[in-house]
Amino acid sequence: MTLNRLLIQNLRNIGGVDIAPSAQVNLIFGENGSGKTSVLEAINLLALGRSFRSHKHKPLIQHHQSSFTVFGKVKNDDGSDVPIGISRTLDGEASFKANGNFVPSAADLAGYLPVQVINSETFLLLEGSPKVRRQFIDWLVFHVEHAFFPTWKAIQRCLKHRNSLLRHDRIDPFELASWDQELVSLTEKIHDFRKASFQQFFEVFNELCKEFIKIDGIKLSYYRGWDKEKSYADVLLAGFERDHRIGYTQSGSHRADLKITIDGQDAAEILSRGQQKLLVCALKIAQGYVFTRITGRKSIYLVDDLPAELDEKHRALLVKWLATMETQVFITGVEKDVLVSSWMDKPETPLKLFHVEQGRVVEVQ
Repeated sequence: MTLNRLLIQNLRNIGGVDIAPSAQVNLIFGENGSGKTSVLEAINLLALGRSFRSHKHKPLIQHHQSSFTVFGKVKNDDGSDVPIGISRTLDGEASFKANGNFVPSAADLAGYLPVQVINSETFLLLEGSPKVRRQFIDWLVFHVEHAFFPTWKAIQRCLKHRNSLLRHDRIDPFELASWDQELVSLTEKIHDFRKASFQQFFEVFNELCKEFIKIDGIKLSYYRGWDKEKSYADVLLAGFERDHRIGYTQSGSHRADLKITIDGQDAAEILSRGQQKLLVCALKIAQGYVFTRITGRKSIYLVDDLPAELDEKHRALLVKWLATMETQVFITGVEKDVLVSSWMDKPETPLKLFHVEQGRVVEVQ
């Protein structure tokens, strides 16, 4: 699966761009502020309907314009092309299209274009909140288990209703029992989905650690969101008074986390910055490997400002991983020569160079 055409209109400082990327390596260089990251941002918008830089939509739209549009053609493994697109207006209205038809949400686009991002924000996998790691967990589960997303949405609905009841002074026990019963069933399904996917993830990640990171004592553990020794039904019952007092449900799949430790201590507190960068890259690469192993498909990697995030040695390791996967990658950097040097020993790899200057993107030799 590759993106073989990318059209961008009125996104940040990019007025109009239409490029045909390489099926494997795309190196994008230019001065800071030229629009390099906006190209990656456009691909992320096409895949997920949202930016990895901002939750606000207005800054995405070019000054004096009323909307932005991103369009792409995705080549499937069977050789067929699927057009997908997104546009958003200043008033927040968004439209999503796939294969010539409007689709109801960005989640419907995500299945067409699985994307992994490696940038400065990736390091929040170690330092950020549990929500960041849950999103990491659920990327894989979403793409390999079709029933996951509707189950996840149903849980959000259950939690909303249960939390509303918890904020009442008087609670109808029969109504609460009804929501609890549904929540227990859905939560156990989500847990089973996550556990199955990440059992394979742990195996791949451990192998990567042995070959590349070589840091003793690294351990990943999946916390499901409640006491592993108790059933979720018992946890809800035992925690009712506290939940009622604070007005929301404390335990459940919405509290799941990925614990990353070294000899029992938080990895973020033990590792150097360079080691942290390599570790989070390994997490992302392992996820791509497992995705391919389960589905037979490949995810696209967006690597923003590679030279700034990794030194030469670690860049070489990341490039080796990406080359081995034979997947499509888009990598940005300021200096052309630094980007190209990482791929010099892989002349057989299809590679394209793009220069970005003041919002214009031009393919160069």
